[in-house]
Amino acid sequence: MRLLGDLNIILLNQRGHLFGWVPVGLGLGISLYFGLRYEPVELDYLIAVVVAVGALGATVWLPLVLRPFGILVGLVAIGFLAAGFQAHRVAGPVLGYRYYGPIQGRIIEIDRSASDAVRVTLDQVVLADMSPQRTPARVRVALYGDQSFLDPKVGMEVILTGHLSPPSGPVEPGGYDFQRNAWFDRLGAVGYARTSMLLSGAEPDRWQLWIGKVRQALSMAVQRGIEGEAGGFAAALTTGDRSAMSLDTVKDLRGANLAHLIAISGLHMGLLSGFVFALVRVALALTPFALRHNSKKIAAVFALVAASAYLLLSGSAVATQRSYIMVVVILTAVLLDRQALTLRSVAMAATIILLLEPAELTGPGFQMSFAATTALVAVLAWQKTRAVTSRPGWLRYLGMLLLSSFVAGAATAPFAAAHFNQVSHFGLIANLLSVPVMGAVVMPAAVVAACLAPLGLEWIAFAVMEAGLNWILWVAHWITGFDGAVGHVVEPRRWTLGALTLGALLVILWQGRLRLLGAIPMVVALAAWPSSPRPVLLVSESGGLMGLMTDQGRALTKSTGDGFSADSWLENDGAAIDRLAAAARPGFARDGRLVWADIGGQMVLLVTGKTALAALDGCGGAVVLIANQPDEAVRPCDVYDLRRLARTGALSIALDEQGGLIIKTARDVAGQRLWNSRVPAMQWNFQ
Repeated sequence: MRLLGDLNIILLNQRGHLFGWVPVGLGLGISLYFGLRYEPVELDYLIAVVVAVGALGATVWLPLVLRPFGILVGLVAIGFLAAGFQAHRVAGPVLGYRYYGPIQGRIIEIDRSASDAVRVTLDQVVLADMSPQRTPARVRVALYGDQSFLDPKVGMEVILTGHLSPPSGPVEPGGYDFQRNAWFDRLGAVGYARTSMLLSGAEPDRWQLWIGKVRQALSMAVQRGIEGEAGGFAAALTTGDRSAMSLDTVKDLRGANLAHLIAISGLHMGLLSGFVFALVRVALALTPFALRHNSKKIAAVFALVAASAYLLLSGSAVATQRSYIMVVVILTAVLLDRQALTLRSVAMAATIILLLEPAELTGPGFQMSFAATTALVAVLAWQKTRAVTSRPGWLRYLGMLLLSSFVAGAATAPFAAAHFNQVSHFGLIANLLSVPVMGAVVMPAAVVAACLAPLGLEWIAFAVMEAGLNWILWVAHWITGFDGAVGHVVEPRRWTLGALTLGALLVILWQGRLRLLGAIPMVVALAAWPSSPRPVLLVSESGGLMGLMTDQGRALTKSTGDGFSADSWLENDGAAIDRLAAAARPGFARDGRLVWADIGGQMVLLVTGKTALAALDGCGGAVVLIANQPDEAVRPCDVYDLRRLARTGALSIALDEQGGLIIKTARDVAGQRLWNSRVPAMQWNFQ
């Protein structure tokens, strides 16, 4: 009883602050779903429903001190159900083999690939000799070769000849799973084309594509008004169209920790709606209207309309929807005479997003956005209690700018490092020099340009906007030119981000001295990060590439081919080195198309090509044979040929304590899930 009494006192101190834990409970349930190594079946979902209803219903009879725990259990079950529901809702056909032939469809998105090629996403797809039931709902094709015959636009019905293949799985066991992301994007195939894309019919004028056409027209208008890289930057800010930005520019922005400026995020939504709010309120204050009406609420309505228009014109991507929801919550609080910028508002926005798009929890966008917002709101709330009003206004503004830049950078740094394996050492300087320009010059100029466009005077605002964007681009190029501007970090253990996040949430959300306990998992995670183990030997899913960890770093068997796997391995190692340098490292024994890797005296042999594989006698002294071709021979070793690798995915190989080899496959680590196997989706009617 004494324990319950003490617990009751502790929880009473949390009164009014427990709502912040609602998205935490949902997130735990979503993480549980994605962490499973098997696909839940109907019975699993039935159990989750019973747990959710039972736990939430039991709170009526539970003692007051135990009710939060019952609610938490119910939220975990709801998060699990939401994630499973979304996974089955987006289910669609996935291409089961490599395809070459005609591809017909309607353009719904235009962007650029990692190799800087124009890339189109198509729906209403038609493939040769393939029934509609087996045809992917969407495919994404990178365009190479001469594409001068057609200027692609959203809504065009096009035809081209290209290569398609199923979305690939993780490049290493436990690594980034593009296959899963493609599933939730409803991408059933990806590929490329070297032949020209042609118009297969008249451009449709269907109302569903009206917004897309307006977006593209606006993007072109912005690029005509602002030339060069600044124009591409401006188009990315206003419409979400990054196709005019070069890879070098994006790389420099990322290296200077300014990549968030090209994503339509909470910063842009906040700046735009905040500027409109202030503009309308100031305009109303100059008229007698403000004496009879609440100008603050009217300004909030105008800001809400502006944010909604920005959402539509920027493409309504999930990241933009996330930012929009946060702005809507804040402006609604203004309309209801509530404090707008609170942790409760942030928690409400996170709850809505996690219920609508649970898979977003696993992406860097959601994690970094809410990490920065939560930390900023918490620090600003703390700062209000210690504000010194005797200081000059400009000094308080400068201090708040420094503090907010530092807090946002520190909050997002672990997530950026974990997802992109790099840290910008001078990112704070870059943000201090750039974010004020974005807020005070670029975004206001964009709003003014929209107001002046009907008069044909948008060029005035474009000139101001171009100057601000050129300044930001100069800062990015200047910062990344410093020696050591970008540091590289090793891929952390799978539990590291979770421990960091839960520890930080305990520090921020909990009231009282017990919040200091949150520092323990944070310190443990950060201390363990640098020593995160990396696989001794990695094998690509194609069977054409191996990467061996040596004293000098990871050595690759070749410098070309399997480029995505090679780059990802080196990034995950935290190595600031390219494929050419890694391929030049010693570590392998070679004989033509035969390459041996020695792991503690155990040999792994890679054989490339049909002729070399057919001529091989036995296993060449290896205990494991890797082949990028189907192998029909019977061999006295463990063989991973092309067919077997198609089932297992990429491999990692290491020594066990007895000197034998431990082989992990990407499929074993990921499990049998909807997106990587033939597990059927539940036949629910989501239409």
